[in-house]
Amino acid sequence: MKDATTPAPINLRHLLHDATQQLHAAGIEAPQREARLLVAHAARTDLAGLLRIDTLTDAAHARFAHMLARRLRYEPMAYIIGQTGFWSLDLVVSPATLIPRADTETLVEAVLDHLPDRNAALRVLDIGTGTGCLLLAILAEYPHAHGTGTDLNPQAAALASLNATRNGLAARSNMLCCNWADGVEGPFDLVLSNPPYIPHADLATLMPDVVAHEPARALDGGPDGLIAYRALARALPGLLAPGGLGVLELGIGQDGSVPALMRAAGLDVVEIRPDLGGIGRALVVKK
Repeated sequence: MKDATTPAPINLRHLLHDATQQLHAAGIEAPQREARLLVAHAARTDLAGLLRIDTLTDAAHARFAHMLARRLRYEPMAYIIGQTGFWSLDLVVSPATLIPRADTETLVEAVLDHLPDRNAALRVLDIGTGTGCLLLAILAEYPHAHGTGTDLNPQAAALASLNATRNGLAARSNMLCCNWADGVEGPFDLVLSNPPYIPHADLATLMPDVVAHEPARALDGGPDGLIAYRALARALPGLLAPGGLGVLELGIGQDGSVPALMRAAGLDVVEIRPDLGGIGRALVVKK
């Protein structure tokens, strides 16, 4: 006879239904998918693996309950799971850095089109590297390239180093903790940056996932959102080799003001590439 004190198995279908309802009530997009991702992570499997199980262990259920509570407080899914995908990479993420977005992949696409020789021995700099996503995506596509990533936050620089190792790119990358490109010796064939570009007054209007959990220093572009671009305009002419490219991420509505800053610094504006939503996202400039 079954011991009356033995807890009943936790039915996966009922658990997913209840979690989906809670996430929906909290206003979280794609609540069913998010519920499945959380359960899969708690069960130490993937979405396909969920099809092969009907119940959760007590330990898995406890992990799930803890993660669901965090998500209902609008903590980003990537921070809860601890990783995310970007381009061809699997990246560790933490609250020390922004979570890489698909929009930022527009910069990688622009680089590949403007520098078509994949065997080029490029020297690359990524200013404000965060997780290292941009630099590491480029190194993965150009097997003879070497690069440096800089970040003011020592925890971010350490995380970028971890991601370089995780993706087999540590031997061709160097992550430094410094302000912008202070102490970095050029010239570089390619300089990348996804700088802080949200006008300060707009920070409070961002989604709660972002404003309450992602680092404000990596978002806040000052009163007009352009402080970082002014610094980049001053730095890029001295960092780029003749004919070198700068590829910068833009925020909404910045496809006029930022190119003007770069032209005033003596750089040629080569392209403003839109993301999938039609927003001018990747600014390509040339020395």
